[in-house]
Amino acid sequence: MKLALVVPLIGYLLGSIPSALIVSRRVAGVDIRTLGDANMGTRNVSRMLGWKPALVVAALDFSKGFAPVLLARALGLTLGWQIATGFCALLGHDFPIFARFQGGQGLATTLGALLALSPGETTIGLTVYGLLFLATRNSDLSAGVGIGLMVLLMTLTGQPVGLMISTLVMILSVPAKQALDRPRRVRAQKT
Repeated sequence: MKLALVVPLIGYLLGSIPSALIVSRRVAGVDIRTLGDANMGTRNVSRMLGWKPALVVAALDFSKGFAPVLLARALGLTLGWQIATGFCALLGHDFPIFARFQGGQGLATTLGALLALSPGETTIGLTVYGLLFLATRNSDLSAGVGIGLMVLLMTLTGQPVGLMISTLVMILSVPAKQALDRPRRVRAQKT
C-alpha cells in the first residue's frame, strides 16, 4: 500500500517539472511566463520562441504524463492506481510546486498519461489530431476531433467504465484550466 501512495506522489513531482520554463530559459534566456499569454505551455512557447523549442516542450510535457503511468504499471499497481498516478502528473503540470503553482493547461501531459493507459485508442486519436492539425492549423478543433474519436473508440472496444470516465475528466480539465488561467493571461497580454 505504501508503494501505491508513493507512485502518484512521484507522478505529481515529475508533472511539476516546468518544462516550458526550463526550455525558454535555456533557449532564449527568458521566462516564458512573462511572454505572450504568460502560459507555460507548448502553444505559448511556439508563438514566442518558435516551433523547435515548442516541440521539445511538447515532448517533455507528454513524457511527464506517460512515464509515471508506465512506472505504476511496471510496479504492478492496479488500473485505478495507474489512473491516479496520471491524474497526479496532470495536477503537477497544471499546478507545479517548482514554479509557484503556475503551470500550463495540461493537454500534452493528459495525452501522455492516456497513451500509457489506453495505447491503441490514444494512438488513433493522436494520429487524427496530427493530420487534422496539419490540414487546418487549428489546434482546438483538431484536439476536439481526435479526443472525441479516442473516447468513442474506448467505448466501442469495451474499455473499463472507470477509465472512460477518467479520460473525460482529464480531457475536460484542459478547458477548465484555460478558464482558470484566463484572467492571468489577459493581464499578461495587456502589459
